[in-house]
Amino acid sequence: MSFKDVLKPFTAWKNLAIEPVSIKKPLERQAAPRYRGFHKNNLEKCIGCGTCEEICQNAAIDMVPLDGIETKEGDSGLRPMIDYGRCCWCALCVDVCTTNSLTMSNHFTWVDTNADNFRFIPGAENKPWDNEELGYKKPENYELNNPYRVEMVEIEPEQRDKSFLEIVKGFSKEQAIKEADRCIECGLCIATCPAHMGIPAYIAAVRNDDMEEGLRVLYETNPLPEICGRVCTHKCESVCAMQHKGDALSIRWLKRYIADQVPAEKYKEILETENIKKNDKKIAIIGAGPAGLSAAYYLALLGYNVKIFEALSGPGGMTRYGIPEYRLPYDQIDKDVDYIKSLGVEFQFNTRIGKDITLDKLHEDFDAVFAGTGLHLGRSTRIDGSNHEKCYQAVDLLRDVADGKSINVEKKIVVIGGGNVAMDIARTLARLQNQKYGKVQLIITSLESEDIMPADLEEIVESREEKIIIEPAWGPKKIKIEDGKIKGLHVIKCLSVFDEEGRFNPKFDENKKEFFEADMVVEAIGQGMDLSYFSEEMQSRLEMTDRHKVKVDNNCQSSIPWLFVGGDIVAGPDVISAIADGHRAARGIDNFLSQK
Repeated sequence: MSFKDVLKPFTAWKNLAIEPVSIKKPLERQAAPRYRGFHKNNLEKCIGCGTCEEICQNAAIDMVPLDGIETKEGDSGLRPMIDYGRCCWCALCVDVCTTNSLTMSNHFTWVDTNADNFRFIPGAENKPWDNEELGYKKPENYELNNPYRVEMVEIEPEQRDKSFLEIVKGFSKEQAIKEADRCIECGLCIATCPAHMGIPAYIAAVRNDDMEEGLRVLYETNPLPEICGRVCTHKCESVCAMQHKGDALSIRWLKRYIADQVPAEKYKEILETENIKKNDKKIAIIGAGPAGLSAAYYLALLGYNVKIFEALSGPGGMTRYGIPEYRLPYDQIDKDVDYIKSLGVEFQFNTRIGKDITLDKLHEDFDAVFAGTGLHLGRSTRIDGSNHEKCYQAVDLLRDVADGKSINVEKKIVVIGGGNVAMDIARTLARLQNQKYGKVQLIITSLESEDIMPADLEEIVESREEKIIIEPAWGPKKIKIEDGKIKGLHVIKCLSVFDEEGRFNPKFDENKKEFFEADMVVEAIGQGMDLSYFSEEMQSRLEMTDRHKVKVDNNCQSSIPWLFVGGDIVAGPDVISAIADGHRAARGIDNFLSQK
């Protein structure tokens, strides 16, 4: 290397003294139709997922708030701002966009002496190219990641319709990693999940084949991963950014995959809960359902002495006594519960508060009480004949099945209701019919038309696969009884379920009638709470909401200071919301007792 070569880089310093020049009239040229020019963004289609920001290798994109764009479920409220001092026009941001809202114009010249103007939010500043059609768009059928979910193996209908074996078999390692690889880590799911689980983090653990890390992430916010990995309402999936280009990620099944891979005996070692520092405070929990179990787990971690009182013979609440074993096997419930027991949580079964022990006695013996008693009472249509001995409540029958009691199933059955409980009891009874009679003769009828039935689509599809007939948009009128026996159900056509303001106010056409033959009728039109364990004096002190739920604050503390309440009797039937309530209540109880 010559001496001149050594000095040559230093000659560039002379440019510091040169004033920058803007060419006011650059050479005008027509760009190709698909030239990659300045960006455009459809602000209404954009959901602020931030994949464009993540993929940009030049850090040219920042997600920023924008006036008029509100944060809501499935939309972060942020929009991309692009810095053209950094942008290299590679178009990866366009190619990865989940909603196809981000495109590029074919404009490539822009004259301005203010460098700050070259950092702007596409779609928000009325640029001259905003409404022009030319420019780069993601090519059709071109995706950087797989838009469609990996399907899990299920038992075929003809193999499952006489059996209570679990239908969904779970992901293999290869399937789980392939599905996890679809996650773009936008985090929209975290905000929507009632427990605010670290969903992208545990999916990343699956992708990295690190089940121990995945389990640690799960237990930060959810101590019932086996239960929740099977029957969670997966609200997170309803806002998954991937659904805009194909299928939402199988978030629930990936949660199940992690829990299924880790043996129960390794939990304490992985979660590092062997050295909990105990205190002398005692907490009573009423109900061993998801809310009570969650509260017990987090209180145990905080060192409290926790005892759960359960009216039934086993733990799990409605997850055991309201969900059939083909959806949620009992041994998976026990796996979650056994770990909570291992932390020192005590259980007292077959003990009904208000009958075997009063609530006042719990208050006297314990420092605080948490109630998560669920919705165990069925609601009746109260139509003529609904008080017949062969007209049952779905929740009662599901509980009897879980307890191993014999059900005198009839040859022809009608189930009234369109939700998941209706599907659960119908599919349970259809299995028992098949075992007893060798065929299924069961009808589900609901007020709702099929497009607004509250049951999950998979439940409706699988019910039909199991030879159940679904008759939507009919209102029950009267149960026909002859010689003391049920003969069937008279129904009339339901024209609408809700009025213009969204209130329940069904309208019927009395001239359109139908009759469904049946020897047995099951009502599955909703569930109610049983607060009979509260004395009259306590009920007078307990504040209720306008929707007839127990009123609590953000810490699940009721109007009775020592009483914390959560789960279905606060928020309605939802496993993950109940788990979140239990976690909040544990923090609330800890704060309450710390201030005493």
